[in-house]
Amino acid sequence: MLIRPLKRLALALVVSSGLAMPALAQGGMKLVTDSFAPGGMLGAKQVLNGFGCTGSNLSPSLAWTGAPDGTKSFVITMHDTDAPTGSGFWHWSMFNIPTSVTELPEGVGTGAPVPDGSVLARNDFSQNAYSGACPPEGATAHRYVITVYAMPRESLPLDATASSALVSFFAINTSLASASLTATFGR
Repeated sequence: MLIRPLKRLALALVVSSGLAMPALAQGGMKLVTDSFAPGGMLGAKQVLNGFGCTGSNLSPSLAWTGAPDGTKSFVITMHDTDAPTGSGFWHWSMFNIPTSVTELPEGVGTGAPVPDGSVLARNDFSQNAYSGACPPEGATAHRYVITVYAMPRESLPLDATASSALVSFFAINTSLASASLTATFGR
C-alpha cells in the first residue's frame, strides 16, 4: 500500500529537517483583509488575468495578530479546495516571512515588494508568484482558503523551487498556530 511509505517519507522529511511537530494551537491568531469580505466573493483584483479570466492578478492585502510566543517566522498560503484535480490547486505560497512583518499590502510580488528574507514558492501554475482565482467556466463557485501560519523556526529547509504543497506540508505539521480566511469565486 502506497500510503504507509508516503507517511514514513513525510515523517522522515520533518525529522531530518530538525523541525519539531508541536500541537497546533487553537484560537489566538486572527487574519483580516480589506480586499474582500471574509466569506464573500473575491474581487476582480484577486482574479487571474489568463485562462479566460480577466482580473488584475493581485494578491490580497492581509494583516494578522495574535501570534504565540516562540513564533520566529510566518508562512502564507492560498489554496482552492474545489479545483477538479483530486488535490485542489495552490495559488500562492510565501515562507520565511520575518516576525517583524504582520501585514502585507495588496499585490505582493507584482507591484509591492516581497518582505526581505521571504521566499515565494512555486504555485500550481508553476510560477513563483501569486496567481489569482480562475475556476472553470460554469462550475460552482470555488472556495479559496488563505492561511497564515506562525512558525517555530526563522526559515524552512526549502528554497524557491519548493512547491506550495511542500510548503503547506511543513506549515501544517510544524506551525504553532494559524488563522484562515475563505472567499469564493465563480464564473
